[in-house]
Amino acid sequence: MTLPLLAGLGLGFSLIIAIGAQNLFVLRQGLRREHVLIVAALCAVSDAVLIGIGVSGIGLVLQALPWLVTAIRWTGAAFLIGYGLLAARRAWRPSGDALAVREEDASERDAPGRGAGTGGVATATRTRLLPVVVTTLALTWLNPHVYLDTVFLLGSVANTHGDGRWLFAAGAMAASVIWFFGLAMGARYLGRWLSTPASWRILDAGVAVVMIALGVSLVVPL
Repeated sequence: MTLPLLAGLGLGFSLIIAIGAQNLFVLRQGLRREHVLIVAALCAVSDAVLIGIGVSGIGLVLQALPWLVTAIRWTGAAFLIGYGLLAARRAWRPSGDALAVREEDASERDAPGRGAGTGGVATATRTRLLPVVVTTLALTWLNPHVYLDTVFLLGSVANTHGDGRWLFAAGAMAASVIWFFGLAMGARYLGRWLSTPASWRILDAGVAVVMIALGVSLVVPL
C-alpha cells in the first residue's frame, strides 16, 4: 500500500520542482522574510485542493469545457506579464529594498530560538499581508499549467492506482508541503548574498524575464 504513496510523492516533486512564477514568488518572500509561513501554507493548501479535484474525477469534467481553460490561459498570461513588468520596474528604478544584516554577538546567534523568525536579517520595507495573499493566490489559480499538471495529469495518473488513488494523492500533497515550506524557510540562507540593493535589482531583473517569458508562452505557440 506504500507504493501509491511513494509514486505520488515522486510525481508531485517532479511536477513542482521547476523554475516558475509561483516558486519564484515563494523564494522572494522567503528572502524578504515577509509572511513566509502564510505564503507557503496558501501554496500547499491550494495544491492539495487541486490534487483532490483531479483525483476525484472533476478534472474530466473540466476537460469538457475548453473555453474555461482558454479563459484561464489569457487571464494568467496578462497577470504574469503585468507582474513581470512590475519586477522590471523595480530592477530599473529600485526602491532601496535590501536585506539589512543585523550585527549579533555569538551568544545571540547560538541561543536556541533567537533570530529564528528572521535569521538575523530584515527587509528595509515590509509589504502588507493582503497584497501578498492576493498575489500568491493569483499566481497559483490563474496559472493554466497548474490545471494541466496538477488536475489533469496528476489526477489521471492517480486514478490508474485504483483503490490506492487517495494514497497517491496524499503523497503528492506531501510533496507540495515539503517543497513550499522548504523553499520558503530555506531561502533565509541566501540572505547574506542579497544584502545590497544591487543584488535585489539582479534578482528582480531575473524575475521579470521569467515572468514575462512565461506569460508570453501561454498565448504564443512556440
